[in-house]
Amino acid sequence: MGIMFPQEPLYLPNMTMCSIRPLIAFVSFFGVASGFAQDVGYWQSQAALNYRLTENYSHNFSIENRNFILKDEEVVLEARQVDLNHFSALSIGNGQSLALGAKYRFREAFDGGDNELRFTQQYNMANRKHVMRFGHRVRSEQRIFNDRTVHRFRYRFAVDFPLQGEKLNIGEAYFVANTESLLSVASSSKPQFDQRWVAQIGWLLTEKAKLQIGLEYRFEDYAQETEEVIFLLSSLIFSL
Repeated sequence: MGIMFPQEPLYLPNMTMCSIRPLIAFVSFFGVASGFAQDVGYWQSQAALNYRLTENYSHNFSIENRNFILKDEEVVLEARQVDLNHFSALSIGNGQSLALGAKYRFREAFDGGDNELRFTQQYNMANRKHVMRFGHRVRSEQRIFNDRTVHRFRYRFAVDFPLQGEKLNIGEAYFVANTESLLSVASSSKPQFDQRWVAQIGWLLTEKAKLQIGLEYRFEDYAQETEEVIFLLSSLIFSL
């Protein structure tokens, strides 16, 4: 989805009722969902840069920080991990693209967990109907830890659209939502099934910068010992 992946001074967008209503819904949803997702809650922030080399070839670089905001039923603010990410994408026409990615997750220094090296192979397809854009994404991943390698397979369906008019203009808001199914397999454990739901509102701050905030709700390992997790998301996305 193009909206998910964006130097000029930033300014606050014009907050019309079209953009305020989704914010009110997010706050209400966060309050309700946090009541169910008592296992753990996070705030995940991201800064991303999209760099197009040619008409068909582009790079995406990003850094992510994940912090506990709900832990053992208590409200906290505690760092958990930092991720460095890179994707290279090749457009193959008709709204389709292929991509390769790499991630390194620094976790041991924060909460004593395992650091992780991850490789990703991706196929993405997007199409537009009127003002709405629909996307399908398939990924395979190899998550490499010190003592094991986990193979994960993911499918995501996403939709985005402007909240004001038929075209997104500077200072205006847009809406992004997706759901994703995940299967993780490793030789030393049973298969794990996860399901994720994401809803975000974004603003086109400048021609080259976007701001997104939203929520993610996860059911992790729901076929065995289900853990419910809620994320507060924030992203600042630049495009060159």
